[in-house]
Amino acid sequence: MRWFEGSIPAAIAAAKERRCVFVVVITGTSSSSSEACVQFSQIYPVVCIPSSFFIGENGVPLEVIAGSVTEDELQRRISRVTQVSRCYSDANTRSFTLDGFLCSPESLSVPLEEDRASGHVTPAEDEGLPSEDQAQDDKVERLTKKLEERREQKKKAEEEVQLKKEVERRKTGKEMLDFKKKQEEEKTKRLLEERSREKAEERAARERVKQQIALDRADRAARYAQTQQDSEATQLAALQAKRDAERDGAQRERSAVARIQFRLPDGSSFTNQFPSETRLLEARQFAAQEVGNRYGQFSLATMFPRREFTAEDLEKSLLELELTPSASIVLLPQSSRPSNTVVHSSAGGGVWAMLGSLLYPLLAVWRFISGFLFSSPPPPAAAQNQHATNAYGSSAAAEPKRDAVRKRVLEKRPEDFKKDGKIYRLRTQEDKEDDNNTWNGNSTQQM
Repeated sequence: MRWFEGSIPAAIAAAKERRCVFVVVITGTSSSSSEACVQFSQIYPVVCIPSSFFIGENGVPLEVIAGSVTEDELQRRISRVTQVSRCYSDANTRSFTLDGFLCSPESLSVPLEEDRASGHVTPAEDEGLPSEDQAQDDKVERLTKKLEERREQKKKAEEEVQLKKEVERRKTGKEMLDFKKKQEEEKTKRLLEERSREKAEERAARERVKQQIALDRADRAARYAQTQQDSEATQLAALQAKRDAERDGAQRERSAVARIQFRLPDGSSFTNQFPSETRLLEARQFAAQEVGNRYGQFSLATMFPRREFTAEDLEKSLLELELTPSASIVLLPQSSRPSNTVVHSSAGGGVWAMLGSLLYPLLAVWRFISGFLFSSPPPPAAAQNQHATNAYGSSAAAEPKRDAVRKRVLEKRPEDFKKDGKIYRLRTQEDKEDDNNTWNGNSTQQM
């Protein structure tokens, strides 16, 4: 296509002179508009780029092509413009002859919103409008005012839309911030709750472990205590059984032999062992043999419990009289004496009884101490019997010998006595009697 090579005013003048259609084409890619495009848009609104304006000789747009069209569409519209321009040829309108162009006046109302830019423009200026056609100028002015009003309305509408968009954007931003804040708070709350739950579970787990440890310790302690108790019970049972066996054996041994201690009125004593089945008469005969005729007729008695044996008791055994395993029998002189000893008994028996009762405590203490301090090795059994027989022959010289015999008997048979401090106790049949009965070394006994 060949374009006009002169300036815009020259193009307008040439179009008026030749009475042809004035064609303006606006193209470009830049967002900024040129000065010529701005001036043209003040008269004819440019709604999009590229645009093509077909303006008649009276300044009225015959056809406006907005945007890019196909070649066939362009030829069809140029043909329409050519037909319309022929209608104005009788009214002295200027036209610009272009073979094959077609245009239509209705295309002025095509609304498109794009940025405007200047391109190739055919000369068309306000100065080129015919001054003689005042009606056409008024029409153009009214059209321009309407275009300005529409532009202002459009601008206000755009401002309102922008304001609404800004308000909506701010509202959306605020809602977004609130939503994000709420999400953060919920997330923080969930984290705190989860942390609290984990801590609670950890504490519960620790408590369960502690309780289990305490239960295990208590169980071990209980088992250990039970084991100790069982062990102690077993040991105690074994020890008790051993003691019972020893006690039974000792009791059987003590029950088989009766140890009788004979206490004389002068405080001296002698001891002998008899079988448990021996009659008391045999024990009395042994005492009479040992004492001789010093005390004449005498009877036998025990001080604790107080009991004097009768003629019937002489026929009973020591076991029946409960004189086993040991006992202390006191010889009690009787008033009736033989005829050859009446004077001696009346003169000396009372004196000996009185002296024995007065000096008995001192003699008992002295004998007890001397038994510990001046003890000697025990002689043979035959020597003991010989000394015992000679000692009871005379009362004055036999007393020291009897003490020596007593000491040797105690040393020879220490198992017959139990020592408790400075007190010797005779063994009895029962443990209770063994613990309670205390012999003071004379014919008395303490509990």
